[in-house]
Amino acid sequence: MLIITTSYFFSGIAIGKTAKTQVPGVYSFMLGDFTITALSDGTLPQDLPKLLTNTNPAEIDRLLHSSFLTNPVEASINAFLIDTGDKQVLVDTGSGELFGPKLGGKLQVSLKAAGYAPDEIDTVLLTHIHSDHSGGLVKGDQLMFPTATVYVGKPDVDFWLNPANAERSQLDRKYFDEAVKTVKPYLDAGKLKPFSGKTVILPGITARPTPGHTPGHSFFLVQSGGESIEFWGDILHVASVQFPKPEITIVYDVDPNAAAVQRAKQFADAQISRRLVAGAHLPFPGVGHIRAEGKGYAWVPVDYRWREQ
Repeated sequence: MLIITTSYFFSGIAIGKTAKTQVPGVYSFMLGDFTITALSDGTLPQDLPKLLTNTNPAEIDRLLHSSFLTNPVEASINAFLIDTGDKQVLVDTGSGELFGPKLGGKLQVSLKAAGYAPDEIDTVLLTHIHSDHSGGLVKGDQLMFPTATVYVGKPDVDFWLNPANAERSQLDRKYFDEAVKTVKPYLDAGKLKPFSGKTVILPGITARPTPGHTPGHSFFLVQSGGESIEFWGDILHVASVQFPKPEITIVYDVDPNAAAVQRAKQFADAQISRRLVAGAHLPFPGVGHIRAEGKGYAWVPVDYRWREQ
């Protein structure tokens, strides 16, 4: 937590006061002619031995120790805004109300701090349909982005909005119920556009299916002025564990084996291409590069910049 210390001066007397209020999470940078803004939806603790699979507590502790972490770890929930000049495009929407009043649900505060209003958002791109990515689409029965068209991989729509899948799946029923609560209102309003295969959403923005974590999980490649960034969603959840050991999976994966294969493929491609990537659960702002390290990989965050362009 960021602790801000201020001093108040009254009649020559200095009174120290410590405020434990975190400021909104916002970080903007230029990508060609586009402005990219990372928006924090907050963080939440994750008890890794209960969540990670294809590993064991000793291995988890060893990997956390090398990153100066202990269990539980604090996971970021990141969303991203692409301002093309003509369009305002939001990648994922955070958790909304789904995790309760104290965990996540801070996207709207960060969005306002960045200088945008929800009704200015033209397009919402969902990397997939899970609580912490689609939860912010609604508040109660209200559409939070009433003027936006929502794009998401068709396999996710077919999977999560089909009641039969909820009955026969071994997955927690709440994921299906939350999909109905958050995504179906946009479908009913004619504002949901599922896509299949590699799809150009807008000029400079292309969806690329990367199934495994969910059936319709997708990346979004954004290109402008000879520069590019790829938004990755849930290709990984715990950087300190899954970069060095991409084979480690998590209970949130619909198909853990496919998720591990997809992760290994995308890590290898990214380190060869040296492309800039943005991850939903990497430490905020979640933007950087991947390099090979030993038998695994390492995360290299971008240098912080705050100056006139």
